[in-house]
Amino acid sequence: MNKTTKSILATTAIVAVSASVAGLTSYALMQPEKTQQTLAFDEIFQVDPNTRMAALDATQMQPVDLTQAAENSVHAVVHIKSTQESKTQTVTVRDPFYEFFGDMFGNRGGQQRQVQTPERVGFGSGVIISKDGYIVTNNHVIDKADVISVKLNDGREFKGRIIGTDPSTDLALVKIEGEDLPTIPVGDSDQLKIGEWVLAVGNPFNMTSTVTAGIVSAKARSLGVYNKGVESFIQTDAAINQGNSGGALVNAKGELVGINSVLYSPTGAYSGYGFAIPTSIMTKVIADLKQYGTVQRAMLGISGRPLDNDGQTMDPELKKKAEELGANDGVWVAEIVDNGSASGILEVDDVIIGINGKRVKNFAGLQEELAKHRPGDKVKVKVLRDKKEKTVEIVLKNEQGTTKVVKDTGMEILGAAFRELPDEVKRQLRLSSGVEVTGVTDGKMKEAGVRKGFIILKANGQSVKSVDQLEEIVKEATRSSDQVLFLSGIFSSGKRANYAVDLTQE
Repeated sequence: MNKTTKSILATTAIVAVSASVAGLTSYALMQPEKTQQTLAFDEIFQVDPNTRMAALDATQMQPVDLTQAAENSVHAVVHIKSTQESKTQTVTVRDPFYEFFGDMFGNRGGQQRQVQTPERVGFGSGVIISKDGYIVTNNHVIDKADVISVKLNDGREFKGRIIGTDPSTDLALVKIEGEDLPTIPVGDSDQLKIGEWVLAVGNPFNMTSTVTAGIVSAKARSLGVYNKGVESFIQTDAAINQGNSGGALVNAKGELVGINSVLYSPTGAYSGYGFAIPTSIMTKVIADLKQYGTVQRAMLGISGRPLDNDGQTMDPELKKKAEELGANDGVWVAEIVDNGSASGILEVDDVIIGINGKRVKNFAGLQEELAKHRPGDKVKVKVLRDKKEKTVEIVLKNEQGTTKVVKDTGMEILGAAFRELPDEVKRQLRLSSGVEVTGVTDGKMKEAGVRKGFIILKANGQSVKSVDQLEEIVKEATRSSDQVLFLSGIFSSGKRANYAVDLTQE
């Protein structure tokens, strides 16, 4: 079981609250896809309309009775077991005499050996959001798993398959085959108020069907744990521990308002605060994963810094800048991306203070509002310009600077099959690594002239050692403005070749 931690202020850690596994990915040859119309979350997932709400009003009822909320949610929260199977891998063992005698024996400083990796198992939680078996969880719960097992509160077990993942928000969509499964109503996290009672439901420490209670401590928190991903957490003091990842954060009505994801701890266990991904982000991301296989992410096309210190000491230069701009909070626009959404509309030194009538105080709040939208959506952006408020309308674009729908860009787009280079071929060609093209059908590889037998050594300047690595490079290339994959490699005859693969989609 992996435990993800991050040092905070030298002693405190940010912990992704489950274990994750690493595994292999299988690929299919590219098939034509039908153009799909964008659908809303409620049109995509089948929530049980007969679910009874607790309907409690904190202003009229004290103390708050959370029993019905717990009953609503506990049956829809599942236990997820993700397994990485044992595999044989080739590793290079360094020759201790290489530094002294050089490559006298032709092994280039090391020897290739086969090692058996151990089976690895991780545990987490998930939430059934549709009667036909769609489950939302954290990406880190099922990341690179070979086998996913889902166990319901009533003891039934199912095999799960991954529909889509989004590491940027740490969300994933899993499907089990079942009918009339228990679901939880999806609420509006935007309506949550600080101080409101919430429940954390999940499987901490591999203990099933556990409910803890607390309040909403803060909203729109950014922790820097997702490596430039989208972060706008709900902070709660409801106890969240390892194994709670992917579980439900539920309001007093019994509605899902967040997906539990991270704990804040000096020890790796609960010590006061946990963090959940709000449903305002979740609903759009999960709907995209089901409909398109990937997230339709809208970008504002700016770089800047928040003028809200969020409890931290503000940099003196930034504080001076805020005073010059006459802003107490918001997002300062330091740079505008060419051909981006904001190009020609926003100006450097604008301060973004609102999106569609909602106040924006920091970068997390800006990310949360943008995460609700798709490329092509129009948003009204309120800015502070020359110390005066001004509202402008912006049509949002994607990373490529267009409003087109981005399809799932897995290896299928290449229209080819691959394998890691066998040891025998490595020895013959005196190569340390590479990925061989074992078959080509209709797709981007064929269009570029790539033939069966081509051994990929580098892709976009990076050495390629595995099929998984090639997939990551392809995904990165499809998100770039150029959308080109430059391949360099060799054939078994010794002939070297280079190809430029156009990854743009109609």
